[in-house]
Amino acid sequence: MGTERPLPEVRLLTVAEVAAVMRVSKMTVYRLLHAGELPSVRVGRSFRVPEQAVHDYLRVAFTETA
Repeated sequence: MGTERPLPEVRLLTVAEVAAVMRVSKMTVYRLLHAGELPSVRVGRSFRVPEQAVHDYLRVAFTETA
């Protein structure tokens, strides 16, 4: 993919924030996470998703359907 960012520059989003960006339900985001379609980091019982991963997923999904 793109260039790797230094860890302090990586912005992690909550499931609710990912759902808002993608304009889908939180359950849809959980399905994507459990299917391995969106990379995530587990923090306790919560998931955090790198913001760039959301943008990458949307870009690929958009070009596949176009």
